[in-house]
Amino acid sequence: MNRAATESRDLFAIADLAREFGISTRALRFYEAKGLLSPERVGATRIFRRRDRARLILILRGKRLGFSLRDISDYLSLYDADRSQQVHLLAGMVEERLASLEGQLEDLQTTIAELREIKKLANERLEKASLGT
Repeated sequence: MNRAATESRDLFAIADLAREFGISTRALRFYEAKGLLSPERVGATRIFRRRDRARLILILRGKRLGFSLRDISDYLSLYDADRSQQVHLLAGMVEERLASLEGQLEDLQTTIAELREIKKLANERLEKASLGT
């Protein structure tokens, strides 16, 4: 099914969403257990609505960007609330995540520079050893 047809649908089975987003049905049940999704039930069958699909998109995006499930839950709790509250919370979360990633980047750059220096010194010693024998 193409994207436009999928987005115009109102109801989704768990297997439909799992297939569309390349995740397991177990992951969807996990998000449900954590209160991030709340599909309706028809007997034992989970029925996801368009709203659940939109929330799943936000959950997966949040995970991809490195936010914790707690952060994602806090954000989703404001999903139906005042838009300015949601944007304010998002801005704070993004600022914290950027600061964390920038710190990690600086640490990685330092580590890479140190490893390059060690590699250079090791190669120089190997070269001297091979010339001396």
